[in-house]
Amino acid sequence: MLRRIVEIDESKCNGCGLCAEACHEGAIEMVDGKARLISDEYCDGLGNCLPECPTGAIEVIEREAADYSEEAVQKLLKEKGSKESHDLPCGCPGTAARKIERRPAAPGRRMQLSTAKSDETVSELRQWPVQLNLINTRVEYLRGADLLVAADCTAYAYANFHSDFIKGRITVIGCPKLDDVDYYKNKLTEMIKNCNFKSITVVRMEVPCCGGIVNAVKGAMLQAQVIVPYSEVIIGTDGSIIE
Repeated sequence: MLRRIVEIDESKCNGCGLCAEACHEGAIEMVDGKARLISDEYCDGLGNCLPECPTGAIEVIEREAADYSEEAVQKLLKEKGSKESHDLPCGCPGTAARKIERRPAAPGRRMQLSTAKSDETVSELRQWPVQLNLINTRVEYLRGADLLVAADCTAYAYANFHSDFIKGRITVIGCPKLDDVDYYKNKLTEMIKNCNFKSITVVRMEVPCCGGIVNAVKGAMLQAQVIVPYSEVIIGTDGSIIE
């Protein structure tokens, strides 16, 4: 019969697995790192998976397809049983979005910018994942956040990166030389439109190619027509703050 059903463009799929998590019927599974509709009869065509896809790889189309079968879905979910409570749809725990709770530092132990001396190094990361390609643009922890957009190399070059930049912020990272900067700009545009950020801080390296991450953020604000309080820090290849 002719009906509405999900179609997945595997060439656009980045393997994050968010669509498979969002599909209540179990119609989508991760196969060889790509989302795949495993059977027409499991898909109700309502498209709950669409808002979760960060790359626009999913759409609902109308085509000849087998009837949706509630009975088949219930049988499938029963077969999966307890496995679903242990395994992520993509088979990779590294793509599951989660918020990380951090305990406040003890009085008198707060690190000061670039001058901290401590016998204990504490992670200040507040969420996972951090790679911009894997971020779900509608995840709750983004809303109203102070956003840190950092070039990959900055955390390796600058010793106090956690205490000086990650602390108190939601962190996303990317490489403007090796990644698709236009994709970054479009993804950041969606985030800026939907998340009502308090501020955006960009940390980049001094090398010219790193300017692409600045262009992505500024271009996203212009594209979203939303100007967020913005600051920029440039790290030298020797690990110093240039400006």
